[in-house]
Amino acid sequence: MAEKRVCSFTGKIIPPGTGSIYVKKNGQVLHFINSKARKNMLDLGRNPARTEWTDTAHKKKKSN
Repeated sequence: MAEKRVCSFTGKIIPPGTGSIYVKKNGQVLHFINSKARKNMLDLGRNPARTEWTDTAHKKKKSN
């Protein structure tokens, strides 16, 4: 059975056979559910906790 992966930006579960993996120069592995999440984190440098459509932001808002 395929391993369940979680998107590094959105916090959503990535279905097997989808998404993409990015490996930084320091060896850190990042998993992304789609190109929107990848671009927001890597190209635009956005914080997932302050991006309203991510699960991370929903959890932070719910706890406050």
